[in-house]
Amino acid sequence: MDNLFNRKYIIQGLFILVALILLGTLFYIQVASDKYFLSAESNVLRKLYTFPARGVILDRNNKVLVQNEPVYDLMVIPNQVKEFDTMALNNIIGIDMKRFKKSFNKATVQSRYQPSIFEKQLSVQIYAALSEQLSRFPGFFVQSRTVRYYPDSAAGHFFGYVKEVSKKDIELSEGYYRPGDYIGKAGIEKQYNEVLRGEKGIINMLYDARNVPKGSYAEGKFDTLARSGEKVVSSLDFRIQKLGEELLKNKVGSIVAIEPATGEILAFVSSPGYDPNLMVGRNQGNNYMDLINLDKNPNRVFNVRPIQGYYSPGSSFKPLDALIGLQEGVIDPNTTFNCPGYFMAGNHRVKCEHVDGNISLRKGLARSCNVYALYVFQKLLKQKKFKNERIAYDAWQQKVSKFGLGQKLGVDLPSEKPGILYTSEHYNKKYGNRWGNTTVISLGIGQGEMDATPLQMANIMAIIANRGYYVKPHLIKAIGEKRVIKKEYAIKNYVGVDARHFEPVIDGMQDAVNAPWGTARQSAIDNILMCGKTGTVQNPRGKNHSVFIGFAPRDNPKIAIAVIVENAGYGSTYAAPIASYIAEKYLKDSIAVNKRAGVEWMKKQVVLPVPKKPKPKLKPIQVDSLKKDSAHKALTTPVKILPAPAHIPAPAAVKTGISTVKPIIPTK
Repeated sequence: MDNLFNRKYIIQGLFILVALILLGTLFYIQVASDKYFLSAESNVLRKLYTFPARGVILDRNNKVLVQNEPVYDLMVIPNQVKEFDTMALNNIIGIDMKRFKKSFNKATVQSRYQPSIFEKQLSVQIYAALSEQLSRFPGFFVQSRTVRYYPDSAAGHFFGYVKEVSKKDIELSEGYYRPGDYIGKAGIEKQYNEVLRGEKGIINMLYDARNVPKGSYAEGKFDTLARSGEKVVSSLDFRIQKLGEELLKNKVGSIVAIEPATGEILAFVSSPGYDPNLMVGRNQGNNYMDLINLDKNPNRVFNVRPIQGYYSPGSSFKPLDALIGLQEGVIDPNTTFNCPGYFMAGNHRVKCEHVDGNISLRKGLARSCNVYALYVFQKLLKQKKFKNERIAYDAWQQKVSKFGLGQKLGVDLPSEKPGILYTSEHYNKKYGNRWGNTTVISLGIGQGEMDATPLQMANIMAIIANRGYYVKPHLIKAIGEKRVIKKEYAIKNYVGVDARHFEPVIDGMQDAVNAPWGTARQSAIDNILMCGKTGTVQNPRGKNHSVFIGFAPRDNPKIAIAVIVENAGYGSTYAAPIASYIAEKYLKDSIAVNKRAGVEWMKKQVVLPVPKKPKPKLKPIQVDSLKKDSAHKALTTPVKILPAPAHIPAPAAVKTGISTVKPIIPTK
């Protein structure tokens, strides 16, 4: 009996203990603790997110390239909206009734009980007017954020843009992003988004019955602060970036400049460009549609040509092939070939721009001799150590790929393209086993089935400037106050060519710019030895492209550069002078007085591809003799040609040491 009596009290005691625990917990939840109160739905307590300022972006000289400006989002909780003067609200924020209904319906579909963006990115002026009247509009409140501002209105392809998150962005963010948030969508803004975005904060804001904010609950005890994004230092030198964009205005093309020793990209110009400020604010969507409208912008503004444009390297490939020839021992600096003005590849004749007679490596590069380059390529594919020319081709292709052709270089930007450099498998499928050096002979002069991006061309110049290696090209050199640098941007990538072989190739490139017979003689820089190579690249869709690649100075190089101007003809006419101006500006911080007229002339030139229009089908008509005479006179009247500055080849025939060049200067 005693045992039963004892058990009874033990069980009762346990029940009492459990009841006390439950009561204590309930008291703590409902009375003692604010934590649970804050998580409850309330008409007077709202959780407001505070958005951090995105990280500032600087150029290499600490010039501020990107700033932040305050804007305000008008938020709405549909379930809390009561009858109010809708026209008064519309007038303040500048929308019509159709826009009001669309925004309110969208918010209602998203959630009747959670806040949604009703109208985004209101200006400071609109916010000031709205905040005075906000108590008239129950269910509406304002939250602040910042948007990007680009003070120089340049380098749009480098920066990219920030845009509202998509459903997919939200799903992939692991709970970080909510509808109405913003994320980097292109360029550096996308590549370094997690560094630039910062961390959101939370304010538990109390509102009274009149929808007037009364301050943070519990004096901010449960709030969290927003943390701004990291400061980012880019590798750009904005002096030459801005100059490059001005020189390529009203032209289609690209400029990429690299510091050879570090791989830091000094200039990243894609033309046509766009003002990055157009991709900010309430009109972002309309501006975007205008920019992609091919009727208004037929040359595809959002094509990032430095890393996405495909161009045959043309004559600018010849130094690379010469280096491989020297490394393989099929030529030496004194090897000569006879140039009769053409090269016979089987029964196919490849034209050279001139007759050089017996010519060696140095002069062959300076004069851009096709015959010399094709003999080198042929010798590489006919080496006896290979079983057949197809195996020799693969060995050649692998050596070329070490220079970065046919593969992505891994630049810190999204959507880089690899270019084109086929293996023998491609030609085996195309021709069976019935092909050899004569089938692919055009590759020896950078034509045929080979395409490179401007970044790859500039990187080849960095390799030659460094005498055999490159550091992976990149656009960001330091992150945050600690100036963190990614380890991959400090590794030297060697290309398998001995340093001693670079000097004779550089000799030829030096003469191309500085010798009287050089193809880019007009682009020499006073007191600086610039080494380079012009290219006139065949274009199946119109006039040839003007190309120049080079570096300066010869010893201890500071800048390697590639310039491409589409449909501009000879490399010496447009690309080489532009490269010279950029290099001189970077190295001297000024351009010689006698060249400044040339700079202004280049800025004004319009070199745009002419879109082909279908020929209209017209019925034959009778033309009287008077009309015939008028038509003949109109067709035979000479076109006015503007005079070019002294250091630019004149419109008349000009001897360059290679061939007669007749640049066309557009009339006004």
